[in-house]
Amino acid sequence: MDTKQTLAALAALAQESRLAVFRLLVQNAPDGLAASKIGERLDIAPSSLSFHLKELSHAGLIASRQDGRFVIYSADIAAMNGLIGFLTENCCGGVSCKP
Repeated sequence: MDTKQTLAALAALAQESRLAVFRLLVQNAPDGLAASKIGERLDIAPSSLSFHLKELSHAGLIASRQDGRFVIYSADIAAMNGLIGFLTENCCGGVSCKP
């Protein structure tokens, strides 16, 4: 992950509803959830949810797939690991970190 991708991911996650959606999808990885289930579990109106899912998708943090008449959203675990890796790449100057 590069700086531009990291900034997009962090910007997408810097909003309460989007962070909640992403965390829910991580908890339900790798299968994901239908948009209707996400909205029910987080009590987010469909119009708002659609906006948040679009933002997370544009940031590369989630993917969607068609399953019959439902759209299933899932966290992109590789992208999440890339973000974490980018943020911790130079942790403690390359020396093992101790609390």
